[in-house]
Amino acid sequence: MSRFLGPIRQLGYVVPDIEEAMAHWSGVMGVGPFFYNPRVPIEDYTFEGQRYEPHNSVALANAGYIQVELIQCRNAVPSCYKEFTDAGNWGLQHTAYWTEDYDRDLARMEAEGFRVKMSGQVGAAGRFAYFDRETHPGTCIELSEVKGPKGRMFDLIRAASEGWDGSDPVRPFPDLSKI
Repeated sequence: MSRFLGPIRQLGYVVPDIEEAMAHWSGVMGVGPFFYNPRVPIEDYTFEGQRYEPHNSVALANAGYIQVELIQCRNAVPSCYKEFTDAGNWGLQHTAYWTEDYDRDLARMEAEGFRVKMSGQVGAAGRFAYFDRETHPGTCIELSEVKGPKGRMFDLIRAASEGWDGSDPVRPFPDLSKI
């Protein structure tokens, strides 16, 4: 458990082929089902203070309490993910902590010397920040706001994993405006 933010809730893997990664995680590891979005709608995205329009594909599934996130960059905009792959890496890129009080926890991390390197928002109550202070070479910390529709979606993903029988291993992301 982090003394700053509580338990790690997500492990984020940057992969060269998300479809292959979903097949591996569900078929070999038994983790699933994955909820897949071929183009995550990221708003207010910045990297090092500059605005960009990323095109990332994301798949989410739970393995118990921990959520597994698979990420494939589909364009070359600057990001923590692109820095990771440009350095010759793929695999575990970040650990994420979830919060319902984003402003408080962001201020707490900044007070500890962490600086936001990449940030954005996915839907209402879905802000995120990646910090530049690395915990391990190639691995960084994400703070993710999880409440409202995003929180309900994460609850749905975890519930789907409980007792999952291996059927229908890849499913579309639910529409956040309808949950």
